[in-house]
Amino acid sequence: MEWAALPVSFLVAVLVVPAGVRALGEAGLVRRNYAGRDLAFPLGAVLVAASLVALAPLAPLDDRADLELLDPELRRWFAYVVGVAFLGLFDDFLGGGGEQGTARGWRGHARAVLSGDLSTGAIKAIGAFALAAYATSGLGRESLDYVVDLALLLLATNMANLLDLRPGRAEKALTLVAIGLCLGYWTLAPVELLGLFIGPVVVGAWFTLREHAMLGDAGSNFIGALIGVWLVTTLSDPGRLIALAVLAALTIYGEFRSISAAIERVPLLKQLDSFGRVNEPTEAR
Repeated sequence: MEWAALPVSFLVAVLVVPAGVRALGEAGLVRRNYAGRDLAFPLGAVLVAASLVALAPLAPLDDRADLELLDPELRRWFAYVVGVAFLGLFDDFLGGGGEQGTARGWRGHARAVLSGDLSTGAIKAIGAFALAAYATSGLGRESLDYVVDLALLLLATNMANLLDLRPGRAEKALTLVAIGLCLGYWTLAPVELLGLFIGPVVVGAWFTLREHAMLGDAGSNFIGALIGVWLVTTLSDPGRLIALAVLAALTIYGEFRSISAAIERVPLLKQLDSFGRVNEPTEAR
């Protein structure tokens, strides 16, 4: 019954996420998006909260009633998913929000560290590395495989952050990865493992696609962590190496070029990117 976490998390999210979005707006927690609209921010904090509320009935029943509602491996990955979301929240509120002069990208944060300024982005990167190392400890992986697992977690988390420049883009990436892994390996294990977090992401996508709320780094880190855990726990050794090469290439590209502009130039990607979005962007950034 490990699949039960998904419907429970979805039902809880239907109640918690709309209330959370309203609360953000009423508290004046808003941020201007690429199109100049002020949206509730950061939705990622609400998604994590909804996941934790969903855990409230699941955890006691899983342990005391012996119903096997949660995948035993969830304990290993829980700290990474929630931890990197917190680091993203830290960066959301203390990182300058991408304003002029704020360090951005890995190169920007590296330059800031070398100049003696430990930016919030650098702190987030160091913290994410520590969480990834903690999550993958004890797996008995050989040295190279251990490094690959660490890199996959970190690059997947960062990639969702790079993608989250348009509403719903990170959520669509998560959906494509889920479909690819489940069909490619003919298994529902990824959904069973992280079903606790998927429900809130699905409900939250309704608000991001309609430009009622922004994920923020908390949300993009949250989604990127789910992608990374799926890649590490589902792919074969050759598959992980291929995924790592793809993520590394996209990360390097995103450091020097605009991913949004690249998507705009490919009709199929542009159509997929705009699917479900109510307000269309006027230009690529």
